[in-house]
Amino acid sequence: MLPHSTLHPASQALEQLNAEHIHAALSTAGQAMLAHLVCHEQLDSTNAELLRQAAAGAPSPAACLAERQTAGRGRRGREWVSPFGNLYLSLLWRSPLPAAALGGTSLVAGAVTTEVLQALGAQHLSLKWPNDLLWHGQKLAGLLLEVGAKSSTTSTLVIGIGINLLTSATENGFIDQPWTALDQVLGGQSVNRNLLAAQLLDALLPALARYEQTGLAPFLDRWRVFDQWLGQPVQLRCGDRQIIGIYAGIADDGALRLDTIDGLQQFHAGEVSLRSIAPHTNTE
Repeated sequence: MLPHSTLHPASQALEQLNAEHIHAALSTAGQAMLAHLVCHEQLDSTNAELLRQAAAGAPSPAACLAERQTAGRGRRGREWVSPFGNLYLSLLWRSPLPAAALGGTSLVAGAVTTEVLQALGAQHLSLKWPNDLLWHGQKLAGLLLEVGAKSSTTSTLVIGIGINLLTSATENGFIDQPWTALDQVLGGQSVNRNLLAAQLLDALLPALARYEQTGLAPFLDRWRVFDQWLGQPVQLRCGDRQIIGIYAGIADDGALRLDTIDGLQQFHAGEVSLRSIAPHTNTE
């Protein structure tokens, strides 16, 4: 369980994001690793901002947060509704690995984010490949990984994390799938966003460093703990194709495994979208 000061009644006034408070809440190791941290009142997208900063030569790792986003994005170009009151955090990471080797960081970030929320007291969490975090089949958080321009020696990765924190802060009229917020998951309590941001960064920074050294292997079981779709019938959308099969978990390289009438097939993220066709978990 994370410190009680992270939690407070949902009715309490929401604290402003504050870069100094976040930095102070980081561990000594986190403070040493993080090169830059900034909070904005409003941005088009925290991911877009870090990609712009990366192109201009920003240091790495760098974190960017915003109170609200006017053009938040999810996978496959979808809008991520981003009103005030939730958490929108992006992390810039430059890596010596080629861009093609960074795909597994989606699973790393998903597992780490879920573990942080679980330590906060959130139960019954699950991960939907490759990057959605669910509670009882309802979307609680999403991740968006984007690769920027590659230099001669490094690849540029931006990891965006959006977490619904307050039910009242989520504009449900604009969301086209079942969703929830952390205050509902925690039984009416909300979180201190500055402390939560620090806890996420403290978990993500060493995880990404470890991934560079070891690859995905140490994180596979951590992700699989939250993989509750195993054995369920699913529909896979890949471009214009729709493939029905039984979800068979993730392969050692992070690919989705699908048992179909044509045998066991594997798919990597890209433009692939997974949807359960079991009645109680109909999310996309």
